[in-house]
Amino acid sequence: MATNRRVSRVAELIKREVSQMLLNGIKDDRVGTGMVSVTDVDVSGDLQHAKIYVSIYGTDEAKVETMAGLKSATGYVRSELGARVRLRRTPEVIFLEDRSIERGNKVLALLSKLNDERPPENLVAVEDSTEQDEKSFTE
Repeated sequence: MATNRRVSRVAELIKREVSQMLLNGIKDDRVGTGMVSVTDVDVSGDLQHAKIYVSIYGTDEAKVETMAGLKSATGYVRSELGARVRLRRTPEVIFLEDRSIERGNKVLALLSKLNDERPPENLVAVEDSTEQDEKSFTE
């Protein structure tokens, strides 16, 4: 078993190398339909499995095509990782779609909607104090 520090270093190295492959190495046209970025890499404690989380920007059709392209390119990605990263055994690669950005955007939209629907409390307090000031001037 590798130490936590080594696992995190290997994960960062895999993340960097896969990002470079997405820019230059993968020739599958389906991968280029959506804008793809590697958000996280989760490597198992024995360094045998690597889950690569990708965020895809685009339509739902583009996301499906991009994930299909990435899944078909797993053999290429694994062989390139074996050549670029010096490990005793190259980890098995699994691509997973990361939807955390979409969930975050939905939460932010709901919060702003709630904020817009809520009556402004500060304005009511300001109006009340203005009325009191006007009464003190007239008396």
